[in-house]
Amino acid sequence: MKNNFFLLILLISSIGIAQKKTLQTKFTNEKITIDGKFDEEVWKTAEICKDFVSYQPDNGNPEPNDKKTEVKIVYDNNAIYIAATMYDDPTKILKEFSLRDDFGSADFFGVLINGFNDGQQDFRFFVSASNGQADCQASENDGEDFSWDAIWESKSRIIENGWVVEMKLPYAALRFSPSQKQIWGLNFMREVRRDRQKYTWNFIDNKKGTFIQQAGILEGIENIKTPTRLFFLPYTSYYLNGDAKNKTKGTLKGGMDIKYGINDAFTLDAVLIPDFGQTALDQKILNLGPFEQQLNENRTFFTEGTDLFSKGGLLYSRRIGGAPSKYAETNTNEKILQEPTTVGLLNALKISGRTKNGLGIGILNAVTENTYARIQDTITGVIRKELIEPLANFNVLVMDKRFRKNSSISFINTNVTRNGEFRDANVSALTWDLKTKANTFGLNGNATYSYLNQNLDHTTGFRGGLEFNKTSGKHRFGVGSELYTKDFDSNDLGINFQSNYYSFYGNFNYRILQPTKTFNSFSVRTNIYSEFNKETNKLQSGNNNNIQTNINASDKGNNYYAMGININPFKGYDYYSPQTDGRFVIQPSQVGGWLFVSTNFNKKFAFDLNPYFNLTSQKSRSGFGISFEPRYRFSDKFSIIYKFNYGQDKNDKGFTKNIGNDIIFARRDNIDFTNSISGKYSINSQMNINLLIRHYWRYSENFEFYSLNPEGDLSNYYKPIAPQNRDFSTWNFDLSYVWWFAPGSQISILLRNNAENKLRNLTDINKDGVSNLKSLLNNQVLSNSFSISLRYFIDYNQAKNWF
Repeated sequence: MKNNFFLLILLISSIGIAQKKTLQTKFTNEKITIDGKFDEEVWKTAEICKDFVSYQPDNGNPEPNDKKTEVKIVYDNNAIYIAATMYDDPTKILKEFSLRDDFGSADFFGVLINGFNDGQQDFRFFVSASNGQADCQASENDGEDFSWDAIWESKSRIIENGWVVEMKLPYAALRFSPSQKQIWGLNFMREVRRDRQKYTWNFIDNKKGTFIQQAGILEGIENIKTPTRLFFLPYTSYYLNGDAKNKTKGTLKGGMDIKYGINDAFTLDAVLIPDFGQTALDQKILNLGPFEQQLNENRTFFTEGTDLFSKGGLLYSRRIGGAPSKYAETNTNEKILQEPTTVGLLNALKISGRTKNGLGIGILNAVTENTYARIQDTITGVIRKELIEPLANFNVLVMDKRFRKNSSISFINTNVTRNGEFRDANVSALTWDLKTKANTFGLNGNATYSYLNQNLDHTTGFRGGLEFNKTSGKHRFGVGSELYTKDFDSNDLGINFQSNYYSFYGNFNYRILQPTKTFNSFSVRTNIYSEFNKETNKLQSGNNNNIQTNINASDKGNNYYAMGININPFKGYDYYSPQTDGRFVIQPSQVGGWLFVSTNFNKKFAFDLNPYFNLTSQKSRSGFGISFEPRYRFSDKFSIIYKFNYGQDKNDKGFTKNIGNDIIFARRDNIDFTNSISGKYSINSQMNINLLIRHYWRYSENFEFYSLNPEGDLSNYYKPIAPQNRDFSTWNFDLSYVWWFAPGSQISILLRNNAENKLRNLTDINKDGVSNLKSLLNNQVLSNSFSISLRYFIDYNQAKNWF
């Protein structure tokens, strides 16, 4: 009888947990001051959200009595307001100060809102116990995108029995339908950092393989009369730049960003006279492979609110304002005086939003300017200009239809139109992501068509893929296939490395859903991938045919471990390294492995350690490397991180150059070092001083030269070849001060110096690391910059009252 009663209680509890919780909010005319005090009258009568449930690691357990969470929400015509109390022992609460969007070692509280209640996308807002802010957009397929930033207010305080958060989320920071009666998806999340324990208001069952769909419901927002959503962000910047070749020069810049709410769902963002002078420098490398280096996007306009534009993987925004379309061409007795490596951006805008029926629409447009190289006749001294990139227009159109709370179909088009006879490009794609109602199985894929027009020569190509997955439970799997035709090319506005192949792949993985005596989390995944040249049906080389197994785990001490092994059991045909159409080089079979250890970051001292190795069937050809990253937190305000990376590829055989019809490879050793120091000192949650010092060095030393035979093997090349050794190193020093003196407004001061040595065709390489660093710090190659920038956020609704 007792057992039956116990089972009945469990059944009732499980039913209660599975139901969606509902919060009924209320309207207020009372002015709410965001000070973390909850002393307005409206908070006394607002409905309370409580009874949070564990999300990680022990999924489904109720929050303990000594760590209860209580949340209230009210709204007016401008925003929604949140008051949250997190009960805890105040002496144990972690509260490290950190940069925006970086939680550090601090407890946090988050509000997760889906204004369309479509189970597909959240707008998430987090506040730490040290009063830091983080925000992101999140979707089931793409995860959390913290490059998105909104303007909102918050205040957290430590109190005698825990800590509290008060938040104001303006409607401009959200997206929702124009309905008179709003029904939003809503969840709250809290992390007790010292335990790495996360709790949510509405239970998230980790067996279901979905998060956003399991949100609760927010009701009660009705007939809101949202104000005009028009915001201006004017800025002014002053730069003082100089190096050994050019006198120090001051430059004053100014411009403005504009954000306009077309309606409650759609927003226009525009940048007029852009200024990216304080953007983080690219971490360039010595690239010995056949493909270009993919660079991170650090320009705010192209990282914020671009979730729609990432559909289909057709947008690589670094193309906008990137390298010119062609190189300058010289005649006899001419030399190049100046050849820009980037193109100036004149202006850019984007419109994005979603209708009440789930149709998302995104439009991005950017215009770049005419770019010229300066060329001088060495005899007459006459200087001429040559156009290497004309006025160009970049466009992206996305239409994304969501349905059934977990599925979507999207159409994407990207096109680049250049003035005159320069190349134009157009790429269109249809993508789909379909899931069963219970989120047990999924089917996703794409069909993409590319069209190029260069000097009246038209080229078309196709890319397609289909993948089937089991997406829930302890055991999950997937199978899929891809096809790329030879002429597929999306590189005018996207980035694509390989073409002319078809592939088959599959994966199987297992994970625990509840902690064990040893592990908080544990998963193992095996991937199998095979790729074939489309014309010859030969198995392609390297990681294009492999079996890989990875293990990931975290223990009771909140230390993280991972390891993997990668086997390429067959020799492969590499059609890319020869950099000549139709030619290939045979690559050996190989095996590699890696280990990763990350100790608990809650402790003052912690580190990451990552050794790896790679062995081939050619016994003398191997690789090894190690990365070590210790960190120390002196206080909640001050921390420092050192990172060392060393890698070597011994007796690698890689493409060097073409000599007539001969394709020359070299046996070479490739060695690389990276040393970096980063540190931060937080004066408070709005003021930070940040330091980054980085020295990167890689060299490639050749020993023997070979000629590539038509059969794909290499034979000794006996003709004399000039030395082809390469040496590349960079130095970067950034010291910055940032003060967020008002919501959306900041003053930033940056002191920067950087240098780059790019040496080719060396007879000998100086392998002395100290000497290499000294050469970079030599005033002949070192450039210096000092800049100060002021950005001020203006809300039209407030500004109109100024006059």
